[in-house]
Amino acid sequence: MSELFQVVTLDQGRSLITNQWKLPQRIERVKISEGLNRRLAVDLVAKEPVPGFDRSVVDGYAVRAADTFGASESLPALFKVVGEVAMGDQPDIILQANEAVAIATGGMLPAGADGIVMIEYTEKMDASTIEVYKPSAPGDYIIRRGEDVAADSVVLARGTVIGPYQMGLAAAVGYETIEVTERLHVGVISTGEELVEPAVVPKQGQVRDVNTFCLAGLIEKSGGIPTLYGIVRDDRTQLQDTLDKAIEENDLVIISGGSSIGVRDLTLEVLSEGLIFHGLAIRPGKPTLAAVVKNKLVMGLPGHPASAAIAFYLLVQPLLKWGTYQDGEQTVWAVLNRNLASGPGREDYVRVKLFSDHEKTVAVPVLGKSGLIHTLAEADGMIRIPLSKEGLCAGERVEVILF
Repeated sequence: MSELFQVVTLDQGRSLITNQWKLPQRIERVKISEGLNRRLAVDLVAKEPVPGFDRSVVDGYAVRAADTFGASESLPALFKVVGEVAMGDQPDIILQANEAVAIATGGMLPAGADGIVMIEYTEKMDASTIEVYKPSAPGDYIIRRGEDVAADSVVLARGTVIGPYQMGLAAAVGYETIEVTERLHVGVISTGEELVEPAVVPKQGQVRDVNTFCLAGLIEKSGGIPTLYGIVRDDRTQLQDTLDKAIEENDLVIISGGSSIGVRDLTLEVLSEGLIFHGLAIRPGKPTLAAVVKNKLVMGLPGHPASAAIAFYLLVQPLLKWGTYQDGEQTVWAVLNRNLASGPGREDYVRVKLFSDHEKTVAVPVLGKSGLIHTLAEADGMIRIPLSKEGLCAGERVEVILF
């Protein structure tokens, strides 16, 4: 076994994974109400225009706009009210000169109408006559047929992650169900002789298992389905047996701990035959490894919580959420409040907390070693210091990748 890391850059590591492992793309059909955070498997095409008719966006009167030209408070225009549009109905009125039809928000425009006068700019003279004090331009307060969505257009592209507004859009164009990629099953194994369950009071030299639960939450948040295999001691046979079971039952497997160079780190040993890379030029997370075993991706993440979480965000989350290493992270821009140094030959990922200060967003580094869990709990996101830079300066604008 090699005694040193064969370090690759993050981009190289991602390329190695995508070239040597085929991401499962199973498709299932779900109800729209069950589509939140799912990834579309096919383009969603509008079956019909939205809206399907010209409609008002305010309460008021449908009119011929030209009849209102010149109307003012001192010289209002007079209109005969010839009817009212019932909500949900198609009006059978054909509007003539100087006629108006009462209409509510969302109502369908009657034939002949091309403008809306808001009710605030009218006054009833009697049961069938109104005065209009403000002119209406053609198209005022009207949504035209197909203005929101054109018929036969692609409203949601394949690969879109469905949010609440995408659910509403799918409903608007007539879909009760949508085709999505199945959620990937991810097995989680924590390794280490020093680990104990959360309910156990640790003895000297022991620590509670943190990564199992952090990773389970990250997997769920990213759209995967976690299966937890508990703690595996520093025993090669036990690790191999647990790994074999996890590979059989999942699409990919994450092992936390045991990826460093050391006599008791067994993850590298059991994955040596399918190893893709061992070592990333990032901090934290350098000991990260990847392997393909029986056509399943196995990620070996460092045992330190911050290292494991950052490696997950960079290598696993994109695959679960978007099915690819696209630039899909949610980010905000902020001003860094202090200098940050970075070593050569690596990308640094620094946890930060965001504050609002006089109409600008400030990023404050949450500093701490990679073994500290509180730095993750306190942080809102992370900033990246590229390989090519030796650090960032206070006052510099930085892009924050939100957790």
